Amino acid sequence: MTIQRTTAKVTSVALRICAIVFFRLAHFPSIALALFAIYVPSYVASYRHTPELEVVNDQVDITIKETAITPETPLLGEDGPAEVIADEIDVKEKITIREKPCNPWSILFWGAPDAARPIASFLTLLINIVLAGFVADALFRARFFYPADDLSFVRLGYVSPTEARFLIREPDQAKMPVTIEVHIKDAKPPFDNTLWQQAGNVQRTDNTTDFTAALTVPLHHSQQRRYEWRTSNNHTGEFLAPPRPGLMPEYHDGKFTFLSTSCILPRFPYNPLDHPLAIPGLRHLANKLPELGAQFMLFLGDFIYVDVPERFGKTVEEYRMQYRQVYASPDWAPVAQNLSWIHVLDDHEIANDWSANSTGVYSAAVDPWHLYQANINPPKALAVGTRTMRENATWYEFVQGPASFFMMDTRSYRSSNKLPFNATDKTMLGPKQLADFLAWLARPEPQGVQWKVIASSVPFTKNWPINVQDTWGGFLVERRKILEHMWDAGARGTGIVILSGDRHEFAATKFPPPPGSRWPESAAAHEFSTSPLNQFASPFPSYVQTDDEDVMMNYIPGGTSKFGSFTMEKVDGKSTLHYRLFIDGNETWSTVVEAPLVAEGLKVPTIWDRLTQYI
Repeated sequence: MTIQRTTAKVTSVALRICAIVFFRLAHFPSIALALFAIYVPSYVASYRHTPELEVVNDQVDITIKETAITPETPLLGEDGPAEVIADEIDVKEKITIREKPCNPWSILFWGAPDAARPIASFLTLLINIVLAGFVADALFRARFFYPADDLSFVRLGYVSPTEARFLIREPDQAKMPVTIEVHIKDAKPPFDNTLWQQAGNVQRTDNTTDFTAALTVPLHHSQQRRYEWRTSNNHTGEFLAPPRPGLMPEYHDGKFTFLSTSCILPRFPYNPLDHPLAIPGLRHLANKLPELGAQFMLFLGDFIYVDVPERFGKTVEEYRMQYRQVYASPDWAPVAQNLSWIHVLDDHEIANDWSANSTGVYSAAVDPWHLYQANINPPKALAVGTRTMRENATWYEFVQGPASFFMMDTRSYRSSNKLPFNATDKTMLGPKQLADFLAWLARPEPQGVQWKVIASSVPFTKNWPINVQDTWGGFLVERRKILEHMWDAGARGTGIVILSGDRHEFAATKFPPPPGSRWPESAAAHEFSTSPLNQFASPFPSYVQTDDEDVMMNYIPGGTSKFGSFTMEKVDGKSTLHYRLFIDGNETWSTVVEAPLVAEGLKVPTIWDRLTQYI
């Protein structure tokens, strides 16, 4: 076998494997294209090379003939000169050869051509051309032809009982100023005003903010109402104002529902017939939204993947383009026109497994994250011991209906992942955020608020041993401190729920207090780690319970699209949380968690306690 043929076989097989892995796991596109570049000349050289030959028939004819020879010097015998008899041997060999035939299926499988099989050789080349073309299409088409520079859109951010926050992107200055109007959709006579009212405007936009602007619209009605909105640049939608703290909704049979997920990679799984910015997971979500009655989506990071399948740059414009492309997806509007989205930051919005604080590419990465996400997020968290918001915080808190929420920043302030897991000074949150978070856990909430919900971009459980250093399992001392404060809150009658993503798997985990400790069993915290919304699923199970500290409730690794629904309601006088897991558009698993009762010996916080907590 010639070196050219061997090279063609090896590169062809490797190319096909890499292409399949890329289509299923979004990795190795550059390797696939490099292999194709090697394959083509080796294919041509193999095809033009002198073909291998084989012997099909080898016939040898041997003829022996006796001949009398009279020597020049006769030998004398008794009867006179002796006669010499010699054997004359005639050997004739006939060899028949032909080009060595190659099985067509072998050509198609291995990718090496054979001049004697032109059709099979052409087809195997075509297979590799198509695979390489699909890889290049998935990698470059959106980048070169859909940068979304001219994207015009409006999305709904955080909504409270008194305001709604909008993000407006409008690069066309001929449409300025952009005004927004709202009115009550389900007005109740005789006092509700049904007229459209101008609620704000944007005078101009420019490239310093990637042509975006944040706008806050006041909501004046004292009761929960559904509103419609419209803008002068032809965008429309509606939203439901949330219930006030401690109250249950007047809609959806008194049930308060929100959603959670993370991780979006457009055009995955790859389908050559899909739009270059298609996000199939959003279609699954859009199909379920009408029946869920969700108040908002709490997105737990990796809204973009700047480094998957390839990193093309580290500039601000590179990061901005990635956000624009998600918002320009034809699948985005159906899930965003009528639903509030709020966000936390994770690594792929910066770089994989980021733990370098604000160094390197961090500034370029968070520029568009603030423009497109943080500027219309909930209010910044209160600084510990005060009633004022923490200046420049990238962590947030708010209260709606029966729940109080804290949205962590687990990337901007963490220690290096490489430090020992049990190092006492290792932190994921940083001292200021940790102090504000622990104060929030200890803070009495308004009457009727029986849940505290924590949004962490990375799993709180340590049951994922692969790359555990990037999760809370790599920050054990700080994790233990937080757990003890969670159990304190649980003992006071507040249910603690942790939301996380990142792992492209689903796991529900319970964190019970140590047996015989000062905390009752009912003070246990619960985590629901749900991802991705549109990305590859873990190719193999990786969640393993190793002790009784992190107890597995359920684990499901498969599914390229997952999101969770959390519904809080009053059942027989108790506050319950009903979690529903949706995988690839179908409800796959559900469970119910009850808010704990106040532990024996502890008093329920009084109104005075709540009023004087900051004094």
